[in-house]
Amino acid sequence: MDYKNVNDLCDMIRQTSFDIHKYLHRGHLEKVCENALVSRLTKMGKDEHQYPLQVKDQDGTVIGDYIADLFIEDILIIKIKACKTIADEHIAQILGYLRASNIEHGLLINFGSSKFQIKKYILN
Repeated sequence: MDYKNVNDLCDMIRQTSFDIHKYLHRGHLEKVCENALVSRLTKMGKDEHQYPLQVKDQDGTVIGDYIADLFIEDILIIKIKACKTIADEHIAQILGYLRASNIEHGLLINFGSSKFQIKKYILN
């Protein structure tokens, strides 16, 4: 998928997530927010799922696995949080996931703040 389509996908997820935040407000568990996003994306025909991604060492050796909150159209990792604010450790977590799994694009979404928070990360 080309860069423009990834941006379009991110814009669609940003708007959908904002709509969920506006409807649910804060105070829900991460799983509830994830389920809401999955439900809405499925209705839009987007291929999303929790997905085991392999973490690889520099030489390509598999050193572990983790389950992405959402992995959309095989190009975008989404990490969902429901906390007061995005912290440095959340940023480090998604950047680590992107690096280790060789996925270039990621979104960090926080549904727990009074003000909706979403950040996009790109590894080159």
